[in-house]
Amino acid sequence: MPSMTNTDWHSRRADLRRFVSKRVADRHEAEDIVQDVLVRAHESMHTLESTDRLPAWLARIAANRIIDHYRSRRTTEELPEDLVAAQPEHDPVETLAPCLPAMVEKLPETYRDAVRLSELEEVPQREVARRLGISLSGAKSRVQRGRVLLRELVETCCRVLMTGTTIAGFERIAVNAGCSNNARCSGMRLS
Repeated sequence: MPSMTNTDWHSRRADLRRFVSKRVADRHEAEDIVQDVLVRAHESMHTLESTDRLPAWLARIAANRIIDHYRSRRTTEELPEDLVAAQPEHDPVETLAPCLPAMVEKLPETYRDAVRLSELEEVPQREVARRLGISLSGAKSRVQRGRVLLRELVETCCRVLMTGTTIAGFERIAVNAGCSNNARCSGMRLS
């Protein structure tokens, strides 16, 4: 069971307050929801496998609690559109994307061209095979292995938070560990 310090809970409370306040106009009702989310999270903390999943877990609890809040007010009142799929303030994929070309260049040559063509230039794998003068299965293999190596490079400089197969956020943890020094590659705080 993950443990949380008072400082961790205080930080999470501030994040939740921002999240809920964007969706519930009345600040007293928003604060009640935040308090309820924290109580529910504390009571269910034993079900959380890792604190790395805590931000997404809390957001889901908060979103469900906000839905309950609007349902209880009036059955005919429509829910806000942004409630269903809460998005981070910054799209982590768009923020991480400028870093990838420099990282692709650090891949071994065998994989670099296949990944550059397939992932950055969005060339179909059949065309990648033709351009590289290899079989389709060889191209697929190079792209797949190159993706694994690229992911390893990304993870040497960034802690990446995944929700299923989607990047939910990332935070830069090392400088020059495969990263470019591009200011746009600064990451975002995973809170």
